[in-house]
Amino acid sequence: MPLSPLTALGAIDGRYSEKTRALVDYFSEYGLIRHRIQVEIHWLKLLAATDGIPEIPPLTEEAGKFLDRLVENFDVEQAGQVKAIEAEINHDVKAVEEYLRVQFKQCGDLQGYSPFIHIACTSEDINSTAYALMIKNALEQVLLPALTKLEDVLCRLASEHAGLP
Repeated sequence: MPLSPLTALGAIDGRYSEKTRALVDYFSEYGLIRHRIQVEIHWLKLLAATDGIPEIPPLTEEAGKFLDRLVENFDVEQAGQVKAIEAEINHDVKAVEEYLRVQFKQCGDLQGYSPFIHIACTSEDINSTAYALMIKNALEQVLLPALTKLEDVLCRLASEHAGLP
């Protein structure tokens, strides 16, 4: 993934960018926006699957698949679209909501769901959950596998050199 303002991790992007590239999807601004999208969509899916909320009917199979694709296919270009909305309205989480409303227009089965994006949530609900997912996913998918490889190397070296004083 090419470096851009949306994929920057901070000061470590200069000299250590090759060593930290695997963290871009998690800890960059793009990563944060992507996780916000994920949280908003999963929240809406949960509400739609909850009995007792007649205003939010269950999603059709097509709508569910469309939402899954929004999460799975979200990329830096789409994060740029969110940032463009944010530049207009000056609110980061609201920009995610507005981006999703635009996307929902592409799926006929989601037309009536736009008013329920972000319902009963605060920006802090979305952000704190997104940050937790960023840490969890980076830990599971990047950091722990790297530490496991390091452990394997250290164990191998310890075995190879066990007889050395």
